[in-house]
Amino acid sequence: MPDLASPDPIDLDVRDGLVDDVAALVEAGQKGMVLNLVADLRSADLSDLLAYLPEDAAQQVVRWMPGEETSEAVAELDSTDRADLLEGLTTEELVELLDNLDTDDAADVLADVDVARAESVLTQLEDAHDVEALLRYDEDTAGGLMGTELIAVPHTATIAETTEAVRALADTVDPVYAVYVIDAAGRLVGVASLTQILLAPADSPVAAIMTDDVSVGADVDQEEVARIMERYDLVALPVVSAAGRLIGRITIDDVVDVIREEAEEDLQRAVGIRGDEELSTSVFRVSRGRLPWLAVGMAGAFVSGLVIQGFEGALARAIVLATFIPLVTATGGNAAIQSAAIAVQGLTSGDLRLRDGLRRLGKEMVVALLNGIVLGLAIGGVVVLMGEGDPVRLALTVGLTLLSVIVIATTNGALVPFLLQRAGVDPASAMGPFVTTLNDIVGLSVYFAIARLIYL
Repeated sequence: MPDLASPDPIDLDVRDGLVDDVAALVEAGQKGMVLNLVADLRSADLSDLLAYLPEDAAQQVVRWMPGEETSEAVAELDSTDRADLLEGLTTEELVELLDNLDTDDAADVLADVDVARAESVLTQLEDAHDVEALLRYDEDTAGGLMGTELIAVPHTATIAETTEAVRALADTVDPVYAVYVIDAAGRLVGVASLTQILLAPADSPVAAIMTDDVSVGADVDQEEVARIMERYDLVALPVVSAAGRLIGRITIDDVVDVIREEAEEDLQRAVGIRGDEELSTSVFRVSRGRLPWLAVGMAGAFVSGLVIQGFEGALARAIVLATFIPLVTATGGNAAIQSAAIAVQGLTSGDLRLRDGLRRLGKEMVVALLNGIVLGLAIGGVVVLMGEGDPVRLALTVGLTLLSVIVIATTNGALVPFLLQRAGVDPASAMGPFVTTLNDIVGLSVYFAIARLIYL
């Protein structure tokens, strides 16, 4: 149920005016008026404000309104914006900001500070040991996502003792979804939901109501973490060491960010971008990320041109064939992308496995044949109505080409993502220039081969 007392999200049209007002008030040193303007903002909206303010003004706002909401707003900033903002804060201000954050967010923020300064800040943090441990994990793994704030009780604990543990730690573990049960060695043996704890008799053992829980190792990739939480409808996922010891938990808010990031990366890779391009990325880095795929596309287009040149004599004898070149390449590219998109979606979501490749290919072939027959007949009818050259043979040439190209392109689109994943490459790359360029070359070769057999 929505919190009706919460302030409304910041309106996009209002934001620019708010940024200008806050910037002017900061410059005039009007601390009280600035605090009045931003006091009711949610952390996400405050984060937007800090991102759009001039750097010195954003730093002053952070100094004027220290607290948990401000710390969370800084944690939600883009990594580059956050690094610029943190650069102007003193070590003491950084320590205060990080102490208001959960350990996972504190580790993420501290990772944007230069190494020498981060070491100085780390020694002064309340949770220095936990934050330092999290910094050792790759940021794209379960260890990099997890926080160490959780509630764990020994398997010998009673419900009364478990309830007391929840009361004692509720302020530091927010939100509390469940209580984890561990053995004498700290290994995870089960989980008890708050509902089960509240309904059980106080003197009964927590082991009697606990259930088995899904867990992941600290080195599991963040995409796999998101897939597991989505598959089992989890709001929190415990993380264990190689020995099975409970070391942290990942909450749903962190996984939502992962899903968004992965979707953005897949979309970028699908159009031939490296996958880590952001608004703040430098032009040289953007250029370096895009050039390889542009080069691949250019090379493919050049090869397509050589294919056309190889059939120059055929075109000279029947210039009408040139009319249908865009039709062949565009239709083949679209068919390939449609097929590849479904395969990539299935592979990234976990619904498809490599062993499903043949079954998936069979289904795509049937779909391609149906679509190819319908479109081939349709374009054949249009060609006959045009009455160019020898209409019947030209219609047969174009219709058979379209059928063949759709079948071939659909096959490529269905298979290439599986082959890329088998090779350890992100299957989303299959939707970029690689597949479309391949289909242009193959499609043109098929077109002119059929034209030589039927029309010329």
